Amino acid sequence: MTQDTLTTTTAPRPGSPLLRVADGIAGRREAAMGAFRRGWGGLPQPARYVPPALLLLVLIFLPVLDTNLRESTGSGIPVIGTPNTSFSGVLFLVGVYALCAIGLNVVVGFAGLLDLGYVGFFAIGAYTVAVFGSPSSDLATAYPWLICVPIGIALTMVAGVILGGPTLRLRGDYLAIVTLGFGEIVRLTIVNSGPLGNRSGVSNIPKPPGERADGSKLFGVVDITPFYWLILAVIILVLLLVSNLERSRVGRAWLAIREDEDAAELMGVPTFRFKLWAFAIGAAVGGLSGGIFASRQGFVNPDTFDVLTSILFLAAVVIGGSGNKFGVILGAVIVVYVPERLRGFDESLFGAWFVVLVIALAVTLISRRRTLFATSLRAAATFGGGVLGLAVAIGVGTQLHSIVTDVGSENPTRLLVGSVVVVLIVGIVLIRLIGTAQAEGARVAGIFVGALLTVLVGAIAPYVFDEIGDGIQALRYFAFGIALIVMSVFRPQGLLPSRRRATELADRKKEVAVGVNA
Repeated sequence: MTQDTLTTTTAPRPGSPLLRVADGIAGRREAAMGAFRRGWGGLPQPARYVPPALLLLVLIFLPVLDTNLRESTGSGIPVIGTPNTSFSGVLFLVGVYALCAIGLNVVVGFAGLLDLGYVGFFAIGAYTVAVFGSPSSDLATAYPWLICVPIGIALTMVAGVILGGPTLRLRGDYLAIVTLGFGEIVRLTIVNSGPLGNRSGVSNIPKPPGERADGSKLFGVVDITPFYWLILAVIILVLLLVSNLERSRVGRAWLAIREDEDAAELMGVPTFRFKLWAFAIGAAVGGLSGGIFASRQGFVNPDTFDVLTSILFLAAVVIGGSGNKFGVILGAVIVVYVPERLRGFDESLFGAWFVVLVIALAVTLISRRRTLFATSLRAAATFGGGVLGLAVAIGVGTQLHSIVTDVGSENPTRLLVGSVVVVLIVGIVLIRLIGTAQAEGARVAGIFVGALLTVLVGAIAPYVFDEIGDGIQALRYFAFGIALIVMSVFRPQGLLPSRRRATELADRKKEVAVGVNA
């Protein structure tokens, strides 16, 4: 019996133009990426350093260019600048999150351990520099910054070992819950500790040494550019160290643990020891980032180190691409820079961006059922329903908000949310009734109603958050939650995944396709 007789082939089913276009785009993207990798690999070694060097020069001179443009024209860098906030401050905060994402990537991306309490290490590093270096702290040590930062790194490594020792025998969700509790324990300990300043925090934190030509301090309060250059240099140094670790025996052990911990242990890899190393190294990077952040702020309090900050660290890793060092930096840019860039936008524009995210989530989930787009009519109905639903939902949401305002209820939020719930219930009933029919027109109507209700929720959401009192800030983080869901469904490997991770997901997709066609 030959191999040909064992192979079962199925003729491809004709699909709608939408599916053919999507498949064609995916194929061309993969071909382009393959051609780029082959071309990049064929370049001589010195030529590969030219693009990173140019990018580094651009990153170094970005705050200087923004400052010069503000002094000469009154506005900063067009398009990418942040007109309502300090561009140097935003770049520095991006660097802080990028450094934390690199450290968390060691734990999550390399070793495959889910850590939801990484902000605890960030807080330990920040408070170590504050307590040991500030003359206003109860310890009254007032050590220089160059001594406080190594102490902070050492203490965070010890904290990583203390946390990992009893907990790293757990896996999956259990480990995530324990690490989440660790982050909260650190924050509550700070709140209830007098030597740590309680809830009022610690001020007069020392800054890095250095003086300008005129004798003034290099790292001051007004000019944030030196801090940005400092964090940029530290990121480059940490990237070099992490890259060497990834290629070493330790890095190969981490990858083996991430792929299959039981198999790695059977092959003789001391999994517990290497997982402990991952926790300690990741904690050290987080402590370093916290120390630099505290010195820039000059003041720290427990409110800075909440669960949301830890989730944003993890979001940077997930969005950028778990396991890819440069991908997590891109994720940090998205998590920090995009909200700051949108800070000056009108709420209606940000609400429109939120609606786009909701539509992306709905279309992504619906497209998983490829039979929905099996015909051109259904594909056209889906897009038509989405567009009409967007237009109608924005109008209905605006009118609903006006009605609530005119009524002047004592609790407009309850009335607004109740109205949304009623609309959803009516829509679900309509979808169920329409779904009982078998005509193509009824299915098209069902798709339209579904798109209308999905976009209606997105259109009303900005008003709901505004009535709650948190306003655009709460909506910004909620939108990031929706973006994470879209990313997890549509591109689970992240924007810039590691090659190994992308190959794994592609092979898994082929196995699922073979199982479906069998």
